[in-house]
Amino acid sequence: MNITTKKENTTLTVALEGRLDTTTAPELEKALQAADASVTELILDFAGLAYVSSAGLRVLLTTQKKMNKQGKMIIRNVCDDIKEIFEITGFLDILTIE
Repeated sequence: MNITTKKENTTLTVALEGRLDTTTAPELEKALQAADASVTELILDFAGLAYVSSAGLRVLLTTQKKMNKQGKMIIRNVCDDIKEIFEITGFLDILTIE
C-alpha cells in the first residue's frame, strides 16, 4: 500500500492506494500519528484504495475516536465496494464520508 501525507496548517490529508489489511494497517497507524494535537481536520482520500479488512476498520475507528476530541475526520472518494463494507459494519453511521 502507498500512503501519501500532506499537511497544510491544521489540515492533514492522507491518500491511500492499494489494500488496507492486516499487513498494511500498522503502516497507516504510523502515518496517522502525524495527526498530533495541532491537526483539527484529517482528510483520508480513498481514491486509490481497493480493499479494507477488519484490521483497517480498527485503525479507522481508533483514529475517528481521536479526531472526535480534536476536530473532524472526513473520508473522501470511497469506492462502492468499500462503501458496502462500511454499510454492513455500521461504519456509515460513525464515519463522515463525502
